[in-house]
Amino acid sequence: MNVKHDALPISVSNISKTYGKVHALDDVSLEVRKGEFLTLLGPSGSGKTTLLMVLAGFTRPDCGSLKFGDREVIRTPPHLREVGMTFQSYALFPHMTVAGNVGYPLRLRKVPKLEITTRVEQALETVRLGGFGDRRIDQLSGGQRQRVAVARAIVFEPRILLMDEPLSALDKKLRDQMQIELRQLHEKLGMTTVYVTHDQREALTMSDRIAVVNHGRIMQLATPRDLYERPSNWFVADFIGESTFLRVRRDGDRVRYGEQALLHTVPAPDKADLLLMIRPERITLAPDGPRPGANNFAAVVTDMVYQGDSYLLHSRLGDGNMIALRGAVRGSSLSAMPSVGDHVTLSMTSEDTVLIDASEA
Repeated sequence: MNVKHDALPISVSNISKTYGKVHALDDVSLEVRKGEFLTLLGPSGSGKTTLLMVLAGFTRPDCGSLKFGDREVIRTPPHLREVGMTFQSYALFPHMTVAGNVGYPLRLRKVPKLEITTRVEQALETVRLGGFGDRRIDQLSGGQRQRVAVARAIVFEPRILLMDEPLSALDKKLRDQMQIELRQLHEKLGMTTVYVTHDQREALTMSDRIAVVNHGRIMQLATPRDLYERPSNWFVADFIGESTFLRVRRDGDRVRYGEQALLHTVPAPDKADLLLMIRPERITLAPDGPRPGANNFAAVVTDMVYQGDSYLLHSRLGDGNMIALRGAVRGSSLSAMPSVGDHVTLSMTSEDTVLIDASEA
């Protein structure tokens, strides 16, 4: 099938949707770039799937505007929006063969039979299922069924592809494999793709940008790296990755943890009450004592958890706060680790010292 489709940008403007007193979407505005892979990420009930259903046309918002390119589609029914979609349940027809499922959108569009055969074969080749057309759906593995669902979504060459948690039913190993495959497929076809998931690692792996959604609002829209390293608020910092938070305070031009002035390269929010975000892989043991030019914390080891390729060290600071530290397991590194009850110094560079507004925590 053709590659690098003529993708369309998506413009969401002031979309709201309520169910009784519940604001499923609360004045949401969002721009999805042409050919972008954008993920809607959030916990259950955050509004991410409702927003996807608005894009698909299955949910009518109370107000707002939705454009695909320059065309307003807020009142356009789903079958006229020309978007491909995959569902969490795959939604395949069990009485049809693989080829029958994939060709279904083309039959609805009255495409000639010979062309349907050719395009179905091309779509199956694209998702690495060439030769599977005569198989029954119940003869396929979970990963193969997911590929059939993707082939059906792309066979009519839509300019926009919507995906609603398509990998959630797969086991971890297969899910990780399919993440890479879907990303490679996107790079090949170039469709504007909006992907819904509650899995933060999945979002970080696959996306050009991520919109974190909570209580019907977009909390932050950024690249995976910016979202992880520079979260703009406490919810994003807490939801993305593993973090420890220490309450700190502004003291004039400085920020202090207790009496300790913190060194930080990243500008701090102009707030009196702040949180210091500590990612476990961004803080290290300082066996030779406090490191100059870094933020150092005296602690006592409370636990050490072996996790195969890494270890997780839990320590208690003098004021009772806990910090987790993650390190890679290399050779005999575990034998040199401190024991429970040992006094240690934990160190973090000024570049990794990120301060968050504490008002919503």
